[in-house]
Amino acid sequence: MSFPAGIMWRVRRTVVLLHGFTHTGRSWDPVVARLGERYRALAPDIRGHGSAAGARPIGPAECAADVAAAAPESFVLAGYSMGGRLALHVALSHPGRVEALVLVATTPGLADPVEREARAREDAALAEEINASTIEEFAERWGRNPLFKGQPPEVADAAHADRLVNDTAGLAAALRGLGQGACEPLWARLGELRMPVALVVGERDAKYRKLAERMAAAIPHAEVLVVPATGHAVHLEAPGIVAEAIVQAASAREPAC
Repeated sequence: MSFPAGIMWRVRRTVVLLHGFTHTGRSWDPVVARLGERYRALAPDIRGHGSAAGARPIGPAECAADVAAAAPESFVLAGYSMGGRLALHVALSHPGRVEALVLVATTPGLADPVEREARAREDAALAEEINASTIEEFAERWGRNPLFKGQPPEVADAAHADRLVNDTAGLAAALRGLGQGACEPLWARLGELRMPVALVVGERDAKYRKLAERMAAAIPHAEVLVVPATGHAVHLEAPGIVAEAIVQAASAREPAC
């Protein structure tokens, strides 16, 4: 996972932004622009993606350790989809350092072991297909995922361009190491989260709306924000609303002077 070097952490509060599968840290640029001067934003490339495409091994523990090593002592944390699952690992491993947590279209994983095993087989097969494809072919295919149905053309085009920054070997490895079939579910640990948690989900994303409501029932200080007229990638379709959700979650727990 690659972070910009030479950062002076103490100037402003820091928000770490973790992207989803097939994206890079640049996918958060619209949100970062709307955060403006309020936060110092760090949006790393997760192992297997972008500038970290060749980093190995890839797993939740290694990626969470990357965040912990590169982030300041305390920070606000946000993650989308796969990045949200990783953000949960970070928050549970370093609860005293995460001031607030914002999860966009995220699940703690598959609780049913039979379902998880089936997903692992599906992910392994897809990883083989990714390896056999060019990045252009796979980016086009992934963009047709029903999760992204209804995205405005400019959003879909930007997401496609971001996917092309990756390579297929890295994405295949990331799917094998960070996919829902590979990761142990975190449902049983949600009650350990003591920081403010915002669960952001798109109005059109029915599956993840239900998951957000279920998660909120298990987290002590959680709120669900349903963003109208958006789908799975809320931070791409409504970056201003997601930026404001980050600010509001962080303001619920101001750092001690």
